[in-house]
Amino acid sequence: MKRSLIAALALIALFGCSSQPTQDEGKAAVEDRTPTTATPSAPGRPSAVKPPAPSTPVQISPLKDPKNILFKRSVYFDYDSDRIRDEFRPVIQAHAKYLADNASAKMLIQGNCDERGSREYNIALGQRRAEALKRVLVLMGARDAQIEPVSLGEEKPRCAQQTEACWAENRRGDMLHSGEF
Repeated sequence: MKRSLIAALALIALFGCSSQPTQDEGKAAVEDRTPTTATPSAPGRPSAVKPPAPSTPVQISPLKDPKNILFKRSVYFDYDSDRIRDEFRPVIQAHAKYLADNASAKMLIQGNCDERGSREYNIALGQRRAEALKRVLVLMGARDAQIEPVSLGEEKPRCAQQTEACWAENRRGDMLHSGEF
């Protein structure tokens, strides 16, 4: 009777431990090779694994961010004038602050004109426009040595049509920062 009781218990244990195959059985196992930082542990003990640090979002340079005022680089002038209009003061002030805060930053100011007038006159007017921008930038905090004014005269137009709207686009001073010229 003891033998039949032991046999019955063995059968119950055998059937009780049986399981149904899962869907993953028969498939190759995938090794996790996620890079982790392991701390050393005692021999025979598993290593403690630290989770990876959360990634930080990539910062866009304020000079390349279209939502930032520093993205604006042009100051427009009236016909035959090197006077800076009040509407452009916030843009100039933002660039002056950027230069003041970044001592190693450099700027090239390109003075441009429309096609009306002689080449010589337009070169001179473009230079006056670039120098006027430089003066205001320096007055607002930039250092004189950071800024180089040059004239392009009528040589680099944005618009080629012979209309007042087009000429107005060409009467400008462009502020280019290091790496852009």
